[in-house]
Amino acid sequence: MRAKYERWKTKEGRILLEGWARDGLTDEQIAKNMGINVSTLYRWKDAHREICEALKKGKDVADFEVENALFREALRGNTTAQIFWLKNRRPDRWRDKQEIGVRTDPPVVIRGYDDIAD
Repeated sequence: MRAKYERWKTKEGRILLEGWARDGLTDEQIAKNMGINVSTLYRWKDAHREICEALKKGKDVADFEVENALFREALRGNTTAQIFWLKNRRPDRWRDKQEIGVRTDPPVVIRGYDDIAD
């Protein structure tokens, strides 16, 4: 009897895995579809390159499609998409909270009440 993971290393198995990942299923949902526990899926991803790559390929396709859709919406004037894009792509210029460092030369020493001589 073949090991259960062998089915998912075949061309047909990899196509299913890739499709589920592309459709946005989580690892938990994919494992359920495969008839295994999610921890088993994690082990198989580590041990079997074909399984890991099929899932990654499917997720990459979905991510690219969403990125392209977000970009198109931003170009069409969707301000929410524009804000999201800029905050994530240019956080140095567009994040809500800017970090400002103050440097003094020479360093300023701040003394507490207890440090003052009587």
